[in-house]
Amino acid sequence: MSENHEIERIAANWHAVQHLVADAIAMSGRAAGSTKIVGVSKYVGLPETEMLIKAGCKTLGESRPQALWSKAESNLLSSDVQWHLIGHLQRNKIRRLLRHSVVIESIDSQRTLNAVAEISHQQQLTTQVLLEVNISGDEKKTGFAPEEMPQLMQNLPVNGIAVLGLMAMAGWGTDPDEARAQFEKTRLLRDRLRAESGLELKELSMGMSGDFPAAIAEGATIVRIGSRLFEGIR
Repeated sequence: MSENHEIERIAANWHAVQHLVADAIAMSGRAAGSTKIVGVSKYVGLPETEMLIKAGCKTLGESRPQALWSKAESNLLSSDVQWHLIGHLQRNKIRRLLRHSVVIESIDSQRTLNAVAEISHQQQLTTQVLLEVNISGDEKKTGFAPEEMPQLMQNLPVNGIAVLGLMAMAGWGTDPDEARAQFEKTRLLRDRLRAESGLELKELSMGMSGDFPAAIAEGATIVRIGSRLFEGIR
């Protein structure tokens, strides 16, 4: 496949995803623009990531810290990208990751939360984070159990972080109705934690390529879409 064809295909995919998200927002009766798309670039290398940025996607997600900072530190990519880490974060990767003003969506333990806060505070930063909830109860997934969340909210670090909200994924192999029920549970949990903590917790990152309409219907403010953006180039 020629480079020009890849550029055109990725741009077409990006615009198609934008329209699908806008349609899902409208069908849910929510305000236009109330859900942000994080383009998940973990599937592709630098050239394809650059094509997606040039198509207009300026918020990108990576699962591995090393892949994120490798791309962020490349001279080939635009410097105005907002990076999101959406995968597991080991504590020994935090310091280098924080160089890139990253939003960490995948805080999945008190130890990781405390370490991000401590290192951010040392660097005179406030890192934006989301707390990952294992809403499906799948033992193979990372994240806090829903019942752990009230206690966690009472033990948030004072400095170095800003908790924006929650992140969740539907369980593997769930159908749209099951996925929507899990997204509803996430929203209700967020609402409870917001009332108890007094924090705004405005962000709900939930929904991916296969289930984002259900997530939007349940109030997702962020959807993480990857495979749809790169269809037809492999």
